[in-house]
Amino acid sequence: MVYISKNERETENIGEQLAKALHGGDVVAMRGGMGAGKTAFVRGLARGLGEESRVTSPTYTIVNEYETEPPLFHFDLYRLGSVDELFEIGFDDYLARGGICVIEWSENAGDDVVFSYIVEIEHDAENENQRRITISEA
Repeated sequence: MVYISKNERETENIGEQLAKALHGGDVVAMRGGMGAGKTAFVRGLARGLGEESRVTSPTYTIVNEYETEPPLFHFDLYRLGSVDELFEIGFDDYLARGGICVIEWSENAGDDVVFSYIVEIEHDAENENQRRITISEA
């Protein structure tokens, strides 16, 4: 599916819609450049799962946990030196907990992570506020 988002709120709404299709154990790859809207998308996804608190990027903490149903684990791999670091922080344990894992900068996970969905967000070349969001099953 391809969506055009004209602002941050629309990006969040698209994330909220994807939440309805997700189940515990799903792993969502988030791809897009810096400032593309990945965290806004995850904010909407979390809202769709029932999260009411502020959702922020886990750039420095690597993972944020949200007590939704099922639980949401929001990873940011931007600062990871290698995929080994992901498993050293217990990625397998998060998977075993039956939550939904959403991974920003998922390309840094290499081939060691099996994704359920891939979300690609691109800036529109002609309109800085507009995004093209492509969601596909992996």
